Amino acid sequence: MRSRYSATSVTSAIPAAAVFIPASSFLCLACFTSSAFADEPVREARLAPVVVTATGVAMPDSEATYASEVHTRADIERAGATSLVDFLSRQTSLQLVPSYGNRFTPAISMRGYGSGDGYQNIVITVDGRRLNNVDMVPQLLGAISLADVDRIEITKGSGSVMYGDGATAGTIQIYTAARDGASAQAYAGNNGIVGGTVAAGLNKDYFSVSASADHSAYGGFSDRDPTGHRDESRSDSWNVGLTGRPADALKLTLDAGSARIDARYPNPLTKYQFDHDPDMNTGKVYNRQKLDSDTWRLGAEYAIQPDLRLSARHGEEDKTSIYGAGAGWESDYRYISDDVSLQYTGQRTVLTAGFQAFDGRRDGSDKTTKRNTAWYAQGQYLLDSLSLSAGARAEKVEYRNKAEDGATLHDDEHLTAWDIGANYRFSDTLSVFGNYDSAYQAPDIDRFFTVDWMTGAVSFNGFIQPARVHTLNLGLHHTTAANRLKLTVFHARLKDEIYLEPVSYKNTNIDRSHKYGLEVQDTWLISEAVAGRLNYAWTRAIIDHEDEGNGAYDGQELPGVPRHSLLLGVNMLIGERSSLDLSYTWRSETWAAGDFANDNAQKQRAYQSADVAYRYTLKNPQLELFAAVTNLFEYKNGVWVGDDQIYPVDFSRTWKVGAKLSF
Repeated sequence: MRSRYSATSVTSAIPAAAVFIPASSFLCLACFTSSAFADEPVREARLAPVVVTATGVAMPDSEATYASEVHTRADIERAGATSLVDFLSRQTSLQLVPSYGNRFTPAISMRGYGSGDGYQNIVITVDGRRLNNVDMVPQLLGAISLADVDRIEITKGSGSVMYGDGATAGTIQIYTAARDGASAQAYAGNNGIVGGTVAAGLNKDYFSVSASADHSAYGGFSDRDPTGHRDESRSDSWNVGLTGRPADALKLTLDAGSARIDARYPNPLTKYQFDHDPDMNTGKVYNRQKLDSDTWRLGAEYAIQPDLRLSARHGEEDKTSIYGAGAGWESDYRYISDDVSLQYTGQRTVLTAGFQAFDGRRDGSDKTTKRNTAWYAQGQYLLDSLSLSAGARAEKVEYRNKAEDGATLHDDEHLTAWDIGANYRFSDTLSVFGNYDSAYQAPDIDRFFTVDWMTGAVSFNGFIQPARVHTLNLGLHHTTAANRLKLTVFHARLKDEIYLEPVSYKNTNIDRSHKYGLEVQDTWLISEAVAGRLNYAWTRAIIDHEDEGNGAYDGQELPGVPRHSLLLGVNMLIGERSSLDLSYTWRSETWAAGDFANDNAQKQRAYQSADVAYRYTLKNPQLELFAAVTNLFEYKNGVWVGDDQIYPVDFSRTWKVGAKLSF
């Protein structure tokens, strides 16, 4: 009997009035275009299968024991996005907003963890390389070229066994593709948008080589500051990968990359300023951050036997961050990671055990380290129509801080995680799944200090507790040739959720909190030429009890968590050579990011964006033309941190046109 499993390396009630007017205008355009081109029978008659790999085992999504959301290269091409951040923000269920204005290190929220601290509750990897930082700087998604991305897998409410520290809301695994052939792409648009990518690769039986270089720049959306600069940015990156098979049972990999980012971004505005002129400059110099990152990684996979595989990876990253409007505050980072795993793949069983280590160091005014070492075991068992999974992880986290005056602080934590799950297939079209996940988040190195925002003085506020969460997921898959529906409900119970208390500016813990919600994903073939998609989430995040606020936060909603988020999309094939994609993204209003007492006069305004993308392939199939417009109706979007503290974002219409040549 051939194994059902295949091993893979883990290097892997909307208020109608609120959206009817803007969405109806957009969808009327979709329906009109749909009827105009519905007689073009050029789309495949079946939806492509979805495969997930979050546990290190490739399997159909409908057979997985956990909740997930997958986006392929075809989805990326269809959307016409300029950057990975743009795609994740407008084409997925994730909530992404610029971190205090910085688009390259966005704040990310999933499953109700909020725009303030949600990014620290998600582990993000690129081909297995961890992007999470040891401090409060969000993941550097702006350094990843969208042209290199082959697949994005979002795992919700699970992943603690394989990914450990920080996988409380879930994980985002980004996979790049090996090149075979060459391509060149260039585009330009308004607001000084220019960019391009060149890539080439060779893929043979016993070796492959792949390389790419990417450049993007924005001239700025806001007025010039006193130094004459707008909120301009520039990003340059390159990546190269080598794979060799010196023997049938041995595979060696080497990859390296570099990114250089220089970004300026606006200061906050008052509500009056934002409503009347969101692109204004208030007389202040824009914030600026320069980021340089260099990475390399070496890996090996050896098939000890046909059903037993040993894998090992070692990677390093050196990164420099210079932040500030003037001379800037410089920090140097060095990250070293190791991952060793042994996997057995049988006809019905897959067993994986491994060791992971992540050693992170930041050098600035002081020297601080956070070192994670972990052992884990994960198993899956297939019994006819029933799939079972279980796993456990033990992790040690060590902290060390050496100040300029020579004083040293040290602490460590011993943490555990586990996950159990099941999937039952009633038929080829219907299956149900459920899993219960116990996860943790160890504090980052900044959480042990308090900053006096009047004097700038930094003081030690004590080693705060790790956050712990238990999440229950229950879901249903219904898949036919023309429709793929997934429905998931979840409930998360938290102890010591980590946050920054907005009155004392003290990093501390929310004693008890909980989150629950409903998620719906649906993709359907409306006709041979038209496909629709829907991604909706209803989420509640409640603070049960918190001593630090003297009861003011008890029973309140966690700020920065919209109750409703919605993505509607229609993709139309026009003849054999072109396609048109329409999408509308909406997130409901919520409390401002720092409003834990839910009593601010100003709330976070609802986010809206209507986007259009068009692609046309010439008679020569190697040349493709594309165009895209984002925020078609120029909704004024912003990020509310507090009353009269609004960072403008996506407040103007942007467009781009470009071409891609493949050979």
